[in-house]
Amino acid sequence: MDTPILQYADKLWRGSVRPDEVPLSELRRGGAQEITYGVAMWPASGNVYAVRGEDGLALFDTGNALDAPAMYRAIRGWCDQTVKYAVFSHGHLDHVSGMEGFDEEPGPRPTVVAQEGVARRFVRYARTAGYNTVVDQRENGFVRMGWPNTYRTPDLTYEDRLTLSLGDVTLQLRHALGETDDATWAFLPERGVLLTGDLFVWAVPGAGDPQKVQRYPDEWAVALRRMATLDADILLPGHGLPIAGAARVRRALTDTADYLDSLVEQTLDLMNAGARLDEILHAVTPPPELADRAYLRPHYDEPEFIVRNVWRLHGGWHDGNPAHLKPAPDAVFARAVAELSAGAGTVAGRAVEAAADGDLRLACQLAELAAQAAPDDHKVHEIRALVYALRVQQEPGAIARGVYAWAAAESRSKITGLDLLDVYHEVTGGRLWWMPSSAC
Repeated sequence: MDTPILQYADKLWRGSVRPDEVPLSELRRGGAQEITYGVAMWPASGNVYAVRGEDGLALFDTGNALDAPAMYRAIRGWCDQTVKYAVFSHGHLDHVSGMEGFDEEPGPRPTVVAQEGVARRFVRYARTAGYNTVVDQRENGFVRMGWPNTYRTPDLTYEDRLTLSLGDVTLQLRHALGETDDATWAFLPERGVLLTGDLFVWAVPGAGDPQKVQRYPDEWAVALRRMATLDADILLPGHGLPIAGAARVRRALTDTADYLDSLVEQTLDLMNAGARLDEILHAVTPPPELADRAYLRPHYDEPEFIVRNVWRLHGGWHDGNPAHLKPAPDAVFARAVAELSAGAGTVAGRAVEAAADGDLRLACQLAELAAQAAPDDHKVHEIRALVYALRVQQEPGAIARGVYAWAAAESRSKITGLDLLDVYHEVTGGRLWWMPSSAC
């Protein structure tokens, strides 16, 4: 079977195309494509898979709310069988938000199946809707999009493992800790198909997101190694394109597990030696031979963030610096530094010098101090916007780019009165007309 999706998947594995060169919107317009006998894929920001059996259809993830109507048409264009099951690989919104069309069909609603932690996640999401709305705006620039308060809750939950049947094909569901505590991966033994959810996504594992709850890199690696023992012929990821061929599947899974294990063990070794978090962050690096893999690039999450999450998991939130245990308010500390430096303008000027020297880490720290010390100084905010916008251009990971773009937009909006989200999209889109050409 040689569909456009599989053609691009082979090119991606061989390195002849980059992940950002895959025309996902074009592939989506082609509808749901059959990847192997009785298993179809609709590629989206959260992939949707459909499994056809004698007794009906099963969905593995249902995508995001925005794409839900197009996804529904795509699946129904491929198969009109009754949807018996819809499995949520975990509770993130880009994987669970496309049930409406199927629920509205005549007859009994599909049975939504998930690990028991998904229901608890939905309760937590309802309690933190405001915070998650802010995070989504900061990371992704979602315009005026509020976090939902209601969810399609699972009808059937399980703790560790569950097997579903469609007659001639079974879905063996297994729980794992990884990016979430409610992850499900599935194996279809009759078809040789492995469905990983976000346990594999063609990027550095999302084990460190600084604005989200705890991740579990140790257990994640264990789950990947368990999957590798199945010798699946096809891996269907939560994001990105399939991997076809048992040898490739094993390599992708074991490489990702090795990558996580290396970060965890390096971090724990330094923690056990008494190192502070600051020292560990700048000492731990992934194995270079793995960091070069096409499926282990820091497109979203980053090794540095994973190290922080390992520290948080095993060592708590205190970073080992006693001054950070009960510090002065940021603004008080910033004003004290500014007074020692002859004012916030001087601190901001030093930020410009650091940026010119290529040290954007220091430049951002100094610009932030200056803005905290003089929150109404437009010149200081001009420098803060400049420094963070420069940082956006040099960051590989989407999380970091979003945070820095938001900071640049805050200052630029304060100076000009322009809408913060409009400026955010200017920064993330590289439309930095307000920056000196030499800085760009």
